[in-house]
Amino acid sequence: MQITGTFIDEISHDIPHQNWGPKEWERDFAHMRAVGIDTVVLIRCGYQRFLTYPSAYLMDRHGCFRPPVDLVELFLQLSEKYGMQLFFGSYDSGKYWETGDMSHEIHENLHVLEEVYARYGHHKSFGGWYLSLELSRRTKGAVETIAQLGTHCKQLSGGLPVLISPWIDGKKAVMAADRALSKDNAVSLREHEREWSEIFDGIKGSVDIVAFQDGHVAYEELEDYLVLNKKMADAVGLTSWTNTESFDRDMPIKFLPIKFEKLKLKLEAAQRAGCGKAITFEFSHFMSPQSAYPQAGHLYNRYREHFLG
Repeated sequence: MQITGTFIDEISHDIPHQNWGPKEWERDFAHMRAVGIDTVVLIRCGYQRFLTYPSAYLMDRHGCFRPPVDLVELFLQLSEKYGMQLFFGSYDSGKYWETGDMSHEIHENLHVLEEVYARYGHHKSFGGWYLSLELSRRTKGAVETIAQLGTHCKQLSGGLPVLISPWIDGKKAVMAADRALSKDNAVSLREHEREWSEIFDGIKGSVDIVAFQDGHVAYEELEDYLVLNKKMADAVGLTSWTNTESFDRDMPIKFLPIKFEKLKLKLEAAQRAGCGKAITFEFSHFMSPQSAYPQAGHLYNRYREHFLG
C-alpha cells in the first residue's frame, strides 16, 4: 500500500507555518504527483479568525481576517493541473475545543458550505468534502453535527463524497501542548467497538469515507484496530481509508517527520487490514523535499526508493 492522498495543513495551530507562496505550492504539488498522490484534503478552510479564502460571511459576521491569497482557488487550480481531486475542509471556530460541544460548529458551517460551493463548485477538481471537526469518542453533539453537516454537503453538491478522519483514543492520544507522550486511561478494543458502532449508526448515509488517524495506538496494536474499524465501517456501508501519519508521536519534540521504518510498518498493517486508500497528515511538512524540516526530504527519498525504485 502506497500513500495516494494528503492533507494540506495551511491553517494550523500546532505546526509552524512555512510561509509558502504560489511558486512553492506548485513545486509541492509536483513533488506529490511524482510519488503518486492523486487526492488532496484541505484540513480546514479556516480556524478561528484565520482563513484560506476571503469568506464574505465569516469576515462580515465573525470578524475573520482577509487572507492575502485565495488558497482554495490556488489549490483547486493546482489540483486540476496535476490531475488531482480536492476535498474541501470545513470551518473550525474553535468553540468545540473550548466547550466540548460540537453543535456550536453547525450554524457557521451551514453558511460556509453554501458559500464555498457557490464560489468554487464549478471546478472539476472539487471532488468532495472533509468535515474537519475531529472526534474520538461520542462527545456532546458530535453525531448530530456530523450527520447534519454531511447531509448538507451532499445535498449542495449532488452527492459528492464526505470524508471524516477521527482518532482512536489510545495511549498516545495526548494533546500537542501536553509534555507527556502517553496516558494510562486508553480506550480498550471492546470499548472502541461499542462506541464507534453507535457513532457509525448515527452518521451512516451522511458520511461516505472514514480514515482513522493511525498514530494514537502502539504499533503492535494498530492492525487490530484497523481490522475492527473496517469491519464496523463495512457494516454501515462506509468506505475505509487510513490516515497514515507521517509525523512521529514518540518524540518529545512535537512534531517531527517520522522514521521511514515506522511509516512502512503502518502502511503494511493497513494493507493487511484491507483499507482501500492511504492518505497522510501530511506531506508538505513531513515528507516534502522543500519542507522546513530537512528530515522530511530524506523521508521522501527513502519512500521513493522503497516504493518506486
